[in-house]
Amino acid sequence: MRSISLAIAVACLFGGASPADEPPQADSSGPTFKQDILPFLKSHCYHCHGNGKQEAEISLDKYTDDESLLKDRRTWNNIIHMVRSGQMPPEERPRPMAGDIEKLLKSIDAVLASLDCGKVKNVGRVTLRRLNRVEYNNTIRDLVGVDFQPAADFPADDVGYGFDNIGDVLSTTPLLLEKYLAAAETVFQKAIVVPEPLDIKDTRLMGFRVSPRSAGETIDDGAALYGEGEVYGETYLDAGEYIVRAQVYAKQVGDEKVKAALRVNRNTIAELEVVSTDRDQMMTLEGKVRVRAATNRISVALLNPFVHPDSTEDAPNRRLLIMRGIVLEGPYDPPKPPAPQTHQRLMAHAEGAKPREAAREIVTRFARRAFRRPVKDEEIERILAIYDLAEKEGAVFEDRVRLALCRVLVSPHFLFRIEIDPPDARPGQPYRIGDHELASRLSYFLWSTMPDDELLALADKGELRANLRPQVERMIKDEKSSAFVENFAGQWLTLRKLAQVFPDKETYKDWDESLRRAMQRETELFFDAILREDRSILDFLDADFTFVNGRLAYHYGIKGVLGRDFERVTAPPGRGGLLTQASILTITSNPTRTAPVKRGKWVLEQLLGTPPPPPPPNVPELPEKGELKGSLRQVMEQHRENAICASCHARMDPIGFAFENYDGIGAYREKDGEFAIDASGELPDGQKFQGPSELKQILKGKKELFARALSEKILTYALGRGTEYYDQCAIDKIVAALEKNDYRFSTLIQETVASDPFLMRSANSDKASSDKASGEKASKDKSSVTTQSKGNQQ
Repeated sequence: MRSISLAIAVACLFGGASPADEPPQADSSGPTFKQDILPFLKSHCYHCHGNGKQEAEISLDKYTDDESLLKDRRTWNNIIHMVRSGQMPPEERPRPMAGDIEKLLKSIDAVLASLDCGKVKNVGRVTLRRLNRVEYNNTIRDLVGVDFQPAADFPADDVGYGFDNIGDVLSTTPLLLEKYLAAAETVFQKAIVVPEPLDIKDTRLMGFRVSPRSAGETIDDGAALYGEGEVYGETYLDAGEYIVRAQVYAKQVGDEKVKAALRVNRNTIAELEVVSTDRDQMMTLEGKVRVRAATNRISVALLNPFVHPDSTEDAPNRRLLIMRGIVLEGPYDPPKPPAPQTHQRLMAHAEGAKPREAAREIVTRFARRAFRRPVKDEEIERILAIYDLAEKEGAVFEDRVRLALCRVLVSPHFLFRIEIDPPDARPGQPYRIGDHELASRLSYFLWSTMPDDELLALADKGELRANLRPQVERMIKDEKSSAFVENFAGQWLTLRKLAQVFPDKETYKDWDESLRRAMQRETELFFDAILREDRSILDFLDADFTFVNGRLAYHYGIKGVLGRDFERVTAPPGRGGLLTQASILTITSNPTRTAPVKRGKWVLEQLLGTPPPPPPPNVPELPEKGELKGSLRQVMEQHRENAICASCHARMDPIGFAFENYDGIGAYREKDGEFAIDASGELPDGQKFQGPSELKQILKGKKELFARALSEKILTYALGRGTEYYDQCAIDKIVAALEKNDYRFSTLIQETVASDPFLMRSANSDKASSDKASGEKASKDKSSVTTQSKGNQQ
């Protein structure tokens, strides 16, 4: 059965559970694999895929009992879908009786349902995982307060199970360690201000003048004063304290010695009785003054002018003060520039504390938030060892603290989300994770960043678990939940690929970067509205509203919206929901034409969780637009006549054809070149539709399938690992709650957070085999996510 091989091929990319995993025994009172399923496989499937035959490298021999089905639930769910839709067995094989097919489906359903959720012991365990680039940037932002992207030049994060926060594929390399060190240094260079060394210099005053002029006269680099007045000069000075020195001597006339004053900005800062009358033995008139950054006036004044009675105009005999230069030394103790808020927050400590006590207070507070848990005294002492070393080398206090905090940022307790089994945990048994670990799971799930003070405070008191529901509500309302939109929606919807598509400018002349940005923003705002307004997740499939700015409104043909700001509008006919938003239509197109296969595959994979298998080897690509003979639909229908291609394309093509009225960048059209567009289709189960609106209604009729696929995506993202057979109980519970609560988005989030896999962890039982199997499995899926085959590119 070639079609069975195609179904199983998809699941094989995800692998099976670890050999160490032992699901509970199925209930033997109902249908079993050996009695009710195996006979059908032998009659209708083993011709190609059993008894050692492995057509398409697929063998059904590995399924031997109920447990083997339970471990590979994904494959068998896909088989059910294909049998029920009539795609299996293939047309070239004898057709089973309708009763036999119905019995098979009921038997598979019964075996899969036999998993006793009340007895499931394995809740899974997440591989020790580091922060990815987005999480690192966000955590630094909230921890330190610097607003830049330190991880911008980190190596790209690997992707597993469709997301870049999967522990099994987040590797750590020597290059990344170097980046961590450099980033930590850069972070604290921006966050903590280290006082600059004093730039002390001598400033020699030039360009003296006498005021008033009758008080004296200038000579060379100074002046001679003989009347009431002063000699002064002006210069710009930086703020700080200066030592001002003037070199003076005198001509003594009369009974008093010459008295001089040193003034700055007309304020006297020093006085001196000048006794020296010899230029070679000048005296220093010295004073200290603190000035503002400005142009300052520095002057020397004669305080006691005197003219002898025998003085004449031709032979003056008067007391003289001779000044031969003024030098300013400084600035000392300049005012410290206002420290940024990051500095004030990080460096806050008890007033009057000794430097090392202050450093301990700073480091303890920072490490507790960085490690996302309480810290021990011995941990702080290990961190402060580098502070002590820097102090011995003469580093200033701020530099010593910088080094200690850098050490925190390169600690595994910061870079990794560490969950340690309690000492009394029995191997393989589930246990409740601690409140601090739960706070981290919660914050990195919804915010892609560290827990805030409220979450940590509840964790400190052991009250977080009891307050999960109100905390989730609070976190969704917080603006930081925009990270959930960007990172979960960006990867679930493959929206990140929009930055990597380059439609042909000759074919699509309206394409530009502003349109690309508007497309992405529409989808983000749409997802955000469903999240924050607690709407039904079925609105993703079809809704009566969307968001546009002037650029996107013009693209959609919506009138009355202008400018760059986005407005909420009623969705035009056919535009409601994700499927007909320009972002999705563009990323599922080729550069010069639409790609119905991509569009159909996207729906099956991202929305319904029933991805088609990879195409057989050596399947030729469809020609580009200029090489097509006939409409794209006609060419693809010819392509589908190939029996090898038919079974998969019967699932994908009709879905893709529904959107042919939208071109490669999502603009509406009536024709494909000169050919009228036929947007009708028929699904393998016989359901017919005309255009996207009718298809959306059919998809909404598959709401249980959509809810299960989205629940699995959310759980994968929340846990940072792929889901396993034992997670199906949690997924069943989430889906049941959604059905009960009108498919509200809040129910999806709350039930995910309240699930056993999120609240618990299985203690390590066989680390070597478990980690190896987990790593191999994620690597396989990573390949399936990052590599597109030729057939899927059509």
